Amino acid sequence: MDFDKAEPARSSRALRAPTAFVAVAGRTERMSIEKQPVRVAKAAGFSVHLFTASGGAVAVLALYAAIERRFAVSFAWLGLALFIDGIDGTLARAAKVQETAAAIDGVILDLVVDFLTYVLVPVVALWRSDLMPTEASFWIGLVVTIASALYFADTRMKTDDFWFRGFPATWNILVLYLFVVRPPWIVSAAILLGATALMFAPIVFVHPLRVVRLRVLTIAMTIAWFAFAALAIAADLAPPFWTVAALLATGAYFLALPLFRRSFWA
Repeated sequence: MDFDKAEPARSSRALRAPTAFVAVAGRTERMSIEKQPVRVAKAAGFSVHLFTASGGAVAVLALYAAIERRFAVSFAWLGLALFIDGIDGTLARAAKVQETAAAIDGVILDLVVDFLTYVLVPVVALWRSDLMPTEASFWIGLVVTIASALYFADTRMKTDDFWFRGFPATWNILVLYLFVVRPPWIVSAAILLGATALMFAPIVFVHPLRVVRLRVLTIAMTIAWFAFAALAIAADLAPPFWTVAALLATGAYFLALPLFRRSFWA
């Protein structure tokens, strides 16, 4: 064997081996770096779903307080649930959950939690209260629950410009007004049954965060409403007159908004 020729060959292979290893290591490192944004995006998407689902736990706390007749505490929890519901959609769009956490249907998750906080807890609070005779609140509660289940499953719930079609089953808000204003029970019953019928009426109600028309003013009024509602809850649902008047005024604003749309018909 010619050792003079073999030695350079071995040296050449020895040089190529580390170079190949460095190249492979470099590609592996680049792949790892490229995967990191994907993992972060998936974690962000799942975190938004988890945030939405936390509203279910808040609903249980509100339900327990309603059963115990601690109604101010119950509405405080419902207020937190309303806040979660108000911002989770924005977070979901920012995190692109349909791409980053597509295994979980955010729309269905949101509807499940909303049914608990918007419908079930307020109905139980109404039933456990002294706002109307027990039998009346029980049967009206059943009607509200059945009708709301149908409404939540209605594919026409929102218009193309993000208004709600019909009363949006915000029983958490309506029942709060009944606790604060305390009208005669027959008036409360008429309001509840009337609102139930309006869920299926072809008229629009505003989505306070998504409707473009007067959005800045509407968001400001929403913040003001939250503040007045918090004051009413802090006063154990027996606030001073000016707080009640402020709640009624902000509520009237939201009810009047369809008049500023091209048509109040859905």
